[in-house]
Amino acid sequence: MQTILGAGGAIGIELAKALPEHTNAIRLVSRNPIPVNAGDTLLAADLTQADDVDKAVAGSEVVYITVGFAYSTQLWREVWPMLMKNVINACQTHSAKLVFFDNVYMYDPTHIPNMTEDTPVAPTSNKGKVRAQIAEMLLNAHAQGEIQGVIARAADFYGPSIQTTSVLTETVFKPLAAGKTPQWFASTKYKHAFTYTPDAGKATALLGNTDDTYGQVWHLPTAPNPPTGQEWITQVATAMGKEAKGVQVLPKWLMRALGLFVPFMREIHEMAYQYDRDYVFDSSKFTDRFGTEATPYAQGIAEVMAVDYS
Repeated sequence: MQTILGAGGAIGIELAKALPEHTNAIRLVSRNPIPVNAGDTLLAADLTQADDVDKAVAGSEVVYITVGFAYSTQLWREVWPMLMKNVINACQTHSAKLVFFDNVYMYDPTHIPNMTEDTPVAPTSNKGKVRAQIAEMLLNAHAQGEIQGVIARAADFYGPSIQTTSVLTETVFKPLAAGKTPQWFASTKYKHAFTYTPDAGKATALLGNTDDTYGQVWHLPTAPNPPTGQEWITQVATAMGKEAKGVQVLPKWLMRALGLFVPFMREIHEMAYQYDRDYVFDSSKFTDRFGTEATPYAQGIAEVMAVDYS
């Protein structure tokens, strides 16, 4: 049995699609799980509760954390360390391996123009500090022999059929499709990498089912030479047969001001540094190990268009 905790999100769904290549026993766990493959086992659970986590992990060979909590610093501080502790304990009890789908918030902002698995962990944001804490919890548990754990790390992501959890979808795809002005944060002149969710799902499944990947951090396949913000907007507009007539750029000072009235802007402001410099995500370690190439950006955009906007 391989179990996905947080199975209903963008990554959990793509991971569930990929797992049948490795196992015919898949358990999907969330508050209201929905089957992805014929034969999926469904378990409704509140993953903030230790007993529910233990029940979800019981009988599993591999457990994947793809949970996406609401984008709130206060909530993250409360629930992420607790969840990681409970999952590690349950995996230790039931002799299950643990795969954690992670982001890049914990990296030193001065290094994000060239992120590798060796990028220094030195977060400046509150959310980044939480992510650094829980990643360290997993790696320490592995180092101490409590569990076998691995971290699958992605850049910001995009892909088909994503709702509310992809910045690129919300600020570029959806506005352009509706005939509205796309948005971008800080500046459109910098490169910004995005991981394609089907690639992320397949690669995370592969890591979970490859013994020598454990105890490490792996960057999931992400296309090199990312477009700038303006190039993203132009390429998406072209794929839609539209002209990108303009863009609403939200400078950092405006994001801070809007945060006084709009909770999401208050939360996103501390991450604005990801848009005021190049954001380049190197996944060559994965490619060198597995020979897996990431989906090119133009192809990814075309596939999103075919699924969501045709």
